[in-house]
Amino acid sequence: MLQMMEDKELVRIYLDGNHASFEVLLSRHKRKVFSYIYMLVKDRATAEDIFQDVFIKVIHTLQAGKYNEEGKFLPWVMRISHNLIIDHFRREKKMPGIKTQDEDFDIFKLIRIQEQSAEDKMIRDQNVSLVRELIKKLPKEQKEVLILRHYADLSFNDIAEQTGVSINTALGRMRYALINLRKLMEKSPLETSEVNIF
Repeated sequence: MLQMMEDKELVRIYLDGNHASFEVLLSRHKRKVFSYIYMLVKDRATAEDIFQDVFIKVIHTLQAGKYNEEGKFLPWVMRISHNLIIDHFRREKKMPGIKTQDEDFDIFKLIRIQEQSAEDKMIRDQNVSLVRELIKKLPKEQKEVLILRHYADLSFNDIAEQTGVSINTALGRMRYALINLRKLMEKSPLETSEVNIF
């Protein structure tokens, strides 16, 4: 029953004392939130610490009655994550780069998986690795928008709000990210026609 509820309803009943509803929220969003943190901090232990801090802050904010995001639970959690990542790098006095080498990281389904022979699978694996390397070559702002949009599933409005830019800037960064990624792919020896950029 809880699994069928929307986030805003789960938040409401959590605030009414149903703690199982928070477990559903956590289970529903933990992979996206953790992956986002890990891609930015590049270290699993640090990512786990920040992830725990994020959900401690989420719980405290909910229990304090300060949550009023009108049903936008995931973008709100991602914004908390973003802020805690910035805090981490301020403490470390270094700028983040985006991690794209996580083995669980599916490059936004750029390469469609179909029934494959062993040779097809080998080619696909080589292409996935190549696309990961190409994404690393994009400017930081473009990488961030690409990941927030196609991996964290945030809307451009949410991305603009989270990154502190206008929606037109977020859209522009996405457009240039795709243009630049296409150019990089044209120069690279991809061995399959199954590569599809959004």
